[in-house]
Amino acid sequence: MSSTPRLSRRQLLRGAALVPVAGALAACATPAPKTPASSAPGAAKQLEVWIFDGGFGHKYATDIHQPLFKAKYPDVAIKHNFTKEVTKVLQPRFAGGNPPDVIDNSGANAMDFGALAQDGQLLDLTPMLDMESWDDPAIKVRDTLDPAVLEIGTYDGKFSVVGYVNYIYGLWYSQKVFKDNGWTPPKTWEEFIQLCEKIKKAGKMAPFTYAGKHPMYALEPILTTAAKIGGKEILVNLDNLEDGAWKAGPIKEAVTRWAELSAQYLMQGTAGLDHVQTQTAQNKYQVAMLPSGSWLENEQKTTTPPGFDYAMFTIPDVTGSDKLPYGALHTQPGENFIVPAKAANSQGGVDYLRAMLSKKAAGEFSRLVSTVPTVKGAGEGLQLSTGVKSASDAYAAAGENTLYYRWDKWYLQLKDEATAATGELMSGRLTPEKFVERVQKKADEIKADSSIKKYQR
Repeated sequence: MSSTPRLSRRQLLRGAALVPVAGALAACATPAPKTPASSAPGAAKQLEVWIFDGGFGHKYATDIHQPLFKAKYPDVAIKHNFTKEVTKVLQPRFAGGNPPDVIDNSGANAMDFGALAQDGQLLDLTPMLDMESWDDPAIKVRDTLDPAVLEIGTYDGKFSVVGYVNYIYGLWYSQKVFKDNGWTPPKTWEEFIQLCEKIKKAGKMAPFTYAGKHPMYALEPILTTAAKIGGKEILVNLDNLEDGAWKAGPIKEAVTRWAELSAQYLMQGTAGLDHVQTQTAQNKYQVAMLPSGSWLENEQKTTTPPGFDYAMFTIPDVTGSDKLPYGALHTQPGENFIVPAKAANSQGGVDYLRAMLSKKAAGEFSRLVSTVPTVKGAGEGLQLSTGVKSASDAYAAAGENTLYYRWDKWYLQLKDEATAATGELMSGRLTPEKFVERVQKKADEIKADSSIKKYQR
């Protein structure tokens, strides 16, 4: 993980070490403005945009979204910026009361959505949903979006976070490698272990890896496995900080199984590698499988050899009596865009989002970065890459058996603790029993802390 220090919820956005306290408190006390009813940026002459430079890069903003916005508002100058360290770069701006106008708050170092909402730092985008969509005045913005975007992006009854991409999670592999070796994606845990053993004995590559420096990549399949075993309520209980939620039987079993797999089949040196390094190792045929999301193919496009042919499979059936059937998967809107409540040009920010959410913009985005946007119909008529097709097919096959969780966005301190504990677990330095105890302890601390806003689903 990044060495960027995390501030406590009480310190976050207060700017104790960043700006004079009086100024920070005054900024936090300022009432959050409402989105203007008009869809025109008015006299504003500049729009400041910050893009997370991750799996999708930032060229989509300069090549697709911003030209579309400028075509309607040519007099508004766009100040384009990008970073991999969103919190480090932009948290001081919030503390100082001068945040930019549009932010893609994504990546391992994203700002704490729960704290931003609690401090009134997010513009209420609900009025935007009832505005005309960018390309068709007869259709409202809300009717162009996957309904999950509205659910996931709502905090305390206010829609304030726009997830632009359907993240579809699974275990990723090369179709070429599997075909050349006669391997088949496993459908049961027994088949999964047998496949890992077969790969290990062949000696050509390691069976499994994950982003060692970003252990949330490993926690995702652990939690999906737990939900497979125990049902969706396992994840709902984590979100709601239910007593003992992290110590539930299905979570213990999932943690144990992945710890055992890691002990036997993990690529050597994984703990010291980041996501790009482990993904590149897969492109070099040094490892067979890794957990990731549907952004993977685009993120690795410069190192993926011809004919590699990305694909993913879902978490195998675990116990023979799982609550959820084979094919259940974790998917939820990601690549999260916000307009700060105190932005100098908040209405311009709203219109920038409207441009992004047009079918034209989302379709071109999908074509450029090989992914599945949350805008309805954005992928129509596109020739899908193998990875995107595999993820899209898995999503369609899952039907109602899709999963998501929100605790990691609501409670960043809990995410940090769970992430660190997962790294220790997968490296063999923490037992499954100690893992669930450690994370449960942090969840209990957050639940008991009256200064932290609690969310429910």
